[in-house]
Amino acid sequence: MSKRVSAKHKLDRRMGENIWGRPKSPINKREYGPGQHGQRRKGKLSDFGVQLRAKQKLKGYYASIGEKQFHAIYVEASRLKGDTGANLIGLLECRLDAVVYRAKFVPTVFAARQFVSHGHIKVNGHRVNIPSYKVKVGDVVEVKEASRQLVLVLEAVASGERDVPDYLEVDHSKMTAKYVRTPDLNEVPYPVVMEPNLVVEYYSR
Repeated sequence: MSKRVSAKHKLDRRMGENIWGRPKSPINKREYGPGQHGQRRKGKLSDFGVQLRAKQKLKGYYASIGEKQFHAIYVEASRLKGDTGANLIGLLECRLDAVVYRAKFVPTVFAARQFVSHGHIKVNGHRVNIPSYKVKVGDVVEVKEASRQLVLVLEAVASGERDVPDYLEVDHSKMTAKYVRTPDLNEVPYPVVMEPNLVVEYYSR
């Protein structure tokens, strides 16, 4: 098992939830944490523990964004008008790797990060290889023509595990996705409950 897959499995088990909704998640078989102490009875979490867990879950969901980068996204969200939690989700969902994943061009958000980094994606006709690139409303994201027949892409498009959310207009025949609007929290198809308000509380302590 690769370190990347192992890390994903550990995160699911540590959270006690199948946070990506994957059929092969180990939490489907073992509902306890990883390691030799994983089966010990869990005590009640403190308020700080609940907030930390919410942050780890949200950060982990987006291909385990680094702490420094995730905190910078929070800071940007706090400076925008409106609810900081909603702004945080909006900023996470407009990341290029998130848009590629939501458009079903690849099977996982981890694959989306790698796919973008390897230069398979264009935005408005220009190649972009930065996963954290901020997609703007109206931007068109597309899979480079030479990459459209990759097995990874074809299997993701054919998969019935996920639906494309309404804030994207996707044409799989042309491998394009238009970012129509910034989504509300209730529009984002998380397989588990995400609590950005607790993440805000964590950082605003």
